[in-house]
Amino acid sequence: MIGIVDYGMGNLHSVSKALERLELDYVLTDDIEQLKKADGLLLPGVGAFPDAMKTLNEMGMSDFLKEWAASGKPLLGICLGMQLLFEESTEHGETKGLALLPGRVERFVGHDAGGVMYKVPHMGWNKLTFRQPENDLLKDVEEGHVYFVHSYVVQTEAEDVLIATSEYDVTVPAVVGRENVLGTQFHPEKSSHVGMAILRNYGELVTQGGKTRE
Repeated sequence: MIGIVDYGMGNLHSVSKALERLELDYVLTDDIEQLKKADGLLLPGVGAFPDAMKTLNEMGMSDFLKEWAASGKPLLGICLGMQLLFEESTEHGETKGLALLPGRVERFVGHDAGGVMYKVPHMGWNKLTFRQPENDLLKDVEEGHVYFVHSYVVQTEAEDVLIATSEYDVTVPAVVGRENVLGTQFHPEKSSHVGMAILRNYGELVTQGGKTRE
């Protein structure tokens, strides 16, 4: 069973419906004791990084998520939920994240090296490029287009956490992960067959107890 973390800042309806279409068992709750009974967690997120971390801290959810990750059980962050997995964000000032993955979250500059402006947020369909095609999340998934909506982007020097990327003036970490801690910057539940395949693969990973292929 997948536990969807309800902290008031997620795309809860669309994520829940996507899991239902995939016939994956889930529970949507803000109750840590219920979440402890799950086999894998899904951390959605829409909104501002500081607000999200404030809420998670006040709920005691931050410590729980860190303990969960340390246990080796699967955790998948989506959009803002993915960004929260990293060390810090510059959104509205410096805010510490969950620090489960190395890197920081910064706003798109809004212009290229030549001064040509581009639109922020990065919103719409963009193509994936696989960095780790052997990763379990990408099993039988094509390098197709997925749906993004974000003004802030993860910056990391840790190449090993980059599972798939996209390009939007800069390289956008689109699928990230290290062992059992995983994330997608795009919304898989809104990304047609590519996104649904990634969610399906996460569901399979959860049922396997978080064991990844060698």
